[in-house]
Amino acid sequence: MKKKYTVTDRLITRITGWMAGIIILLLLCWGVYTIWEYYIYEQTNDAQVQEYVNPVISRAGGFIVAVKFEENQQVKKGDTLLLIDDREYTLQQAQTAASLQKAEARMEVLESNIRTLEKMANASEAQIAAAKAKMWKQQLDYQRYSQLYNEESATKQQLENMQAALDVNTSDYQSSQDNYGAALSRIADIHAEKRVVAAEIARLKALLDRHKLDVSYTVITASYDGRMGRRTVETGQMINAGEILAYIVNNETDKWVVANYKETQIANMRIGDSVKIVADAYPGRTFKGTIISLSPATGSSFSLLPPDNSTGNYVKIVQRIPVRIRVDGARKDIDVLKVGMNVNVYVPKARHRG
Repeated sequence: MKKKYTVTDRLITRITGWMAGIIILLLLCWGVYTIWEYYIYEQTNDAQVQEYVNPVISRAGGFIVAVKFEENQQVKKGDTLLLIDDREYTLQQAQTAASLQKAEARMEVLESNIRTLEKMANASEAQIAAAKAKMWKQQLDYQRYSQLYNEESATKQQLENMQAALDVNTSDYQSSQDNYGAALSRIADIHAEKRVVAAEIARLKALLDRHKLDVSYTVITASYDGRMGRRTVETGQMINAGEILAYIVNNETDKWVVANYKETQIANMRIGDSVKIVADAYPGRTFKGTIISLSPATGSSFSLLPPDNSTGNYVKIVQRIPVRIRVDGARKDIDVLKVGMNVNVYVPKARHRG
C-alpha cells in the first residue's frame, strides 16, 4: 500500500530541514570563527582583574568613638574614616608639655645665674686690681721701713706693723684671686648643667612630637582616592595598634590583568604588545590592554612548596607564566571591571600584529 503524506507533514518536514540547515550553518560559522581566533590570537581564560587593595590599619589603640564610612563607599584622600578616643593621648601630651615648660624655665634660671656670676666675677677681677695695688704700696712701705730700721731711724715695732699690713694686703690679694677663680669655676659648672638641661629639653621636645603623632593617629583618614571594601569594626569596639579595620581599593593606580599563559604561548609576547580583554560579566564588550611585564618565573616556582621533580616520578606538566597587562582607557570606562573578575585575554600572534 502506498504511503501518503499530508500537507502538514510536508510543511513540518520542510521547516525542520530549514532549522537543521540554519543550526548547521551557525555551528559552522562558530567553528570557523573559533578556529580563526585560535589562529590569530594567543588566548587564555585563566586571567583575573587586579588592583591595589590595601588594609586600613590603626597606628593607635583605644575605643572607636565614630565610624565615618560605609562599605563600598567612594572616599577622597584625607577623608576621615574612623575616630578613636584620644583622651589618654592628649593627657600624655599635656603632661610632656608641662615637663618641657619646667625644663625651659630651669634653663632660664641657669642663664640668670650665669649673668649674676659673671657680674660677681667682674667685681672680683676689679678687687684683684685694687688688692694688688694696695699690696704693691705696702711692699714699698715695708722696704722703706726696713731700710730705716737698718739705719736705726725706725723702731722694730714700726717695721713689724709694716710687715703685718703687708701680710694682710697679700692675703686680701690672694683671696680676691680665689674668689674670681671660684666665680669662673661656678660659671663653668652652670654651663655644664645647661648642657644637661638642653639635652633634657631636646628629649622632651621629641617626646612631645611623639605624643602629638599619637594624638593624630586617633583620626584615621583615607590615604588616597578609592572605594571602601569590607569593614570589620563598629563604634565602641576596642582595637589595638596594627589591627586591620577595613580595606580600601586604590583608585589612583592603574587596573591590570594577570593572565596565566601556558609556557608554549609566550614565545613571541613582548612588553608593549596590545591585547584584547573580554570580561565574563560583559561578554559583548571589549577592553584594550598593554603588556607591561612577564613574570621571571612560573607560578609554581613562587608557591609555598615548589615542586621538585628530582624527588619522585617525573610527570611533565605544562607550566603557566603570569603576564601582567595594564587595562587602557578612561577611568570611568574601566571602573566596571572589579578586582577578582574573570576575563579572557587575547594577544595577537606575531604575524598578525599591526
